[in-house]
Amino acid sequence: MISQSLQHLHRVSDAIRSVDFAGPLALRLYLVPVFWVAGMNKATGFGDVVEWFGNPDWGLGLPAPALMAFLATAAEVGGALLLLLGLGTRLVTVPLMATMIVAAVTVHWEHGWQAVHDSSSPFASRFTLGLETVDASAAGERLERARAILQEHGHYEWLTEQGNFIVSNSGIEWAATYFVMLLALFCSGGGRYLSLDYWIGRRRAARAGQA
Repeated sequence: MISQSLQHLHRVSDAIRSVDFAGPLALRLYLVPVFWVAGMNKATGFGDVVEWFGNPDWGLGLPAPALMAFLATAAEVGGALLLLLGLGTRLVTVPLMATMIVAAVTVHWEHGWQAVHDSSSPFASRFTLGLETVDASAAGERLERARAILQEHGHYEWLTEQGNFIVSNSGIEWAATYFVMLLALFCSGGGRYLSLDYWIGRRRAARAGQA
């Protein structure tokens, strides 16, 4: 009985292995538009990005802002294309992970974890809970005030027809999520069958076998 169960589990494991390419493929296809849009936004407004990267008063105050902006733009646009093809997957995740770390530390860190304010979350920020606010007004109170104003003076049903209003927190949540996804790709590679890395690897292995 135990032997039969183990054999059954082994067959199930083999069946799952036959589709193990789906995980890396899904991660790649999810991340492609994320980095393509981010990179193209930087490219089309490159001058503003350079100014934001370099300005110490209202920007990031980074050294060599033009170079930093170029590297971030190139990493995101080029990274999106390479992820789509599954080419150099492990290599391209490295600069993208670095970009996520820089974004998390320089832009989002001071806002805590949450990307969107949620007072019911264990990671709710001090601003969400009203412990550290502007004009002593927590994020939830501000949201309720905005809703009341719109319900009284605006077309609230039309405005919320496709989704409710939120208060953005700009925390590290999304940067951390993308970092974890990139880390998984760094460990797994682009996956079998539907990545150029796989076919290049097979060709190299075939050549090595013939040598």
